[in-house]
Amino acid sequence: MKMRRILSLDGGGIRGLVSCHWLAGVESALAKTRKTAAGKSGLLESFDLLAGTSTGALVACGLAAGISPEALAQLYREQRHTIFPNLAGRLWSRANRLVSDGFSAPRYDGLGIEQVLRQVFGETTLGQLKAPVLVTSYDTITRTPVIFKSFDPQHRDLPVWEVCRASTAAPTYFPAHPMRVEGRDCALIDGGVVANNPTACAIAEALRKDARVDNSRDLVVLSVGTGERTRSIDLQSARTWGALEWAVPIIDVLFDGNTDSVDYIARQLVGDGYYRMQAELLVGLDDLDDTSETNVLALETLAKEYLTRPATKKLLAQLAKKL
Repeated sequence: MKMRRILSLDGGGIRGLVSCHWLAGVESALAKTRKTAAGKSGLLESFDLLAGTSTGALVACGLAAGISPEALAQLYREQRHTIFPNLAGRLWSRANRLVSDGFSAPRYDGLGIEQVLRQVFGETTLGQLKAPVLVTSYDTITRTPVIFKSFDPQHRDLPVWEVCRASTAAPTYFPAHPMRVEGRDCALIDGGVVANNPTACAIAEALRKDARVDNSRDLVVLSVGTGERTRSIDLQSARTWGALEWAVPIIDVLFDGNTDSVDYIARQLVGDGYYRMQAELLVGLDDLDDTSETNVLALETLAKEYLTRPATKKLLAQLAKKL
């Protein structure tokens, strides 16, 4: 199986909207480069393997199902309140779950995101996707990573919506997703606890699968972020916070930490064939679940502004020539 060209998509909740706009920019750059060539300018024709974590899993599987980046961006805009209900919806849901789940129940019941995923993917299985896909998750029962692969015979018949639901089950935000994988019962949570940036997983898979790839320097990798947090946790807080105060922030810290470490590893492994799309987020734009109109417009403005930067245009032009 050919896996020389890799597209990797970070997690980041509603900030997946940023990734969709950037992917539209990538597709535009490919079209310009190939307008006099064979006519293949789409993302699916340009990458051999799509890898995604959490919201990146939704985008990766959406692309592999034939959905355009623009249509995925529209999905985020239209369905954001279904995935992340407003305060009134959260309070009503929590009240209904008080007896079964207690006071420390996840912020959302997961019904909204399941509804959206079912609408998008229906009964489609991993094996029916139009391109090879890799999706990360984590099983809390065996305490081991679960790496879903559309090209693995044991995973081909798994419903795409369930795989995405498992990968997006961020602790404290959504409940774990029960699923039977490879003959065992799993309690699956967000792939971000394993690899919020799944690039290293994709590189490892490419080196293992493709005999034509002699080493990582033969690869071309595009790693797409969802915006980088800049909100600091001051020394006093870091020194004095206990379990209650760290409960939600620690998830963000863990996701950010492994995202940056994988970026460093991939840069060293792949060298000039590695491209990373990422931009700093202003404080206030970095929440995973802020679906307010103000925040969504700000994220879209950030994404579009990033595409106009000379450094980004240069990156996309170089990438398009290599793909």
